[in-house]
Amino acid sequence: MGFQQGVSGLNASAKNLSVIGNNVANASTVGAKASRAEFADVYARSSGADGTNIGLGTQVATVAQQFRQGNVSMTDNPLDVAINGNGFFQMQDSNGTTLYSRNGQFQVDRSGYVVNASGEKLLGRAVNAEGSLLAGPATPVQVPTAGIAPSQTTEVSLEINLDARDEATYSETADVSIDFTDDKTYNDATSQTLYDSKGQAVSVTYYFQKTDSNVWNMYATIDGSPVEVDGDNPVPQAVLRFPDDGTSPTIYNLDGSETTLPLKITFPAPTDETVSDAWNEITDVEFDLGNMTQFGSVFGPTDVSQDGFPPGRLTSVSIGSDGTFMASYSSGQSSPIARVELAIFRNSQGLQPLGGNVWAGTYDSGDAILGVPGGGNLGLLESKSVEESNVDLTNELVSMMVAQRIYQANAQTIKTEDSVMQTLVSLR
Repeated sequence: MGFQQGVSGLNASAKNLSVIGNNVANASTVGAKASRAEFADVYARSSGADGTNIGLGTQVATVAQQFRQGNVSMTDNPLDVAINGNGFFQMQDSNGTTLYSRNGQFQVDRSGYVVNASGEKLLGRAVNAEGSLLAGPATPVQVPTAGIAPSQTTEVSLEINLDARDEATYSETADVSIDFTDDKTYNDATSQTLYDSKGQAVSVTYYFQKTDSNVWNMYATIDGSPVEVDGDNPVPQAVLRFPDDGTSPTIYNLDGSETTLPLKITFPAPTDETVSDAWNEITDVEFDLGNMTQFGSVFGPTDVSQDGFPPGRLTSVSIGSDGTFMASYSSGQSSPIARVELAIFRNSQGLQPLGGNVWAGTYDSGDAILGVPGGGNLGLLESKSVEESNVDLTNELVSMMVAQRIYQANAQTIKTEDSVMQTLVSLR
């Protein structure tokens, strides 16, 4: 009699309903992948094929996970990151075992490590200051606690237009060449902040004094005091001679000789020992004056920049599409911490699900193939985002109704076989 077929159908349908139920339960689990019960028919082994073999029912051949891309949704957490494309995050558990996950909901633990909700640490490669990968294996990503050291100013760039229509303000008969408190002794001025080796801000002002047609003296003061003096007379740091078209000037020394570029200026430390917030000397700052102009328009600084910065404390951490973790500091600087490597497998369905949104590599999955996001077949990362479960709830509910009907049909098969057997037993 055919009880075995009906029983196998009930068992297979029950497992199918369990798979569907698990999918529905994880419809809102970040990084979760839907599973599918795949069936195979069962036949008794026979030495011949006479066309009269009747199957013995069905069985669940495998429960295959479907690793298709889930929807990417935005969040407010800067450490949330979604993989848009192929790949898995590498995670390390407390035993040092490497696991793999698509769930990018990360946070920082008490030791500064980037971890998931289960405490497993995200792995990444060390990088240099430019963000390039360094040799060595992937290690847990750890957010630094220290701030960033200051950097002394070494280069200054001035992009300023001097008004060609201005009259000369230089007077050979004056007691001093320029009086910084008297705007009649110079034409224009602009200020900038430089930084010494301790990261202390030093206020510098540049004064421009027209001496003749197309010729300007450039003076500099540091916290109101001239950078260089000859007796009581401030000394220009450079003489700018513009061509007739007002474009990039030639830089000259006071003796009329052309300056060897780049122009270098040293800003001395204060000589008054009573100054409590004294700065260190800022030596040989290179000046780029190639973008200076002298056109017939008003004085206008358009870009006054320098490369120094003060010390800074850590303010935030973010991750780029290429997997680089960046630390941002209160000084406006940023520094790479590490770079995430993603893993792919020849056979993702061979991975072993361990729960907690992670999988383990197996013989069937093959070895992990590692690479940076965006390289090869690997996807890119999207910061402040997570990958939603790829469960299609509508399809799952329809599949659930179908599985329920199949279960009922198999039960009806058993009921019919029982009725037939009851008829046979009742024969006299």
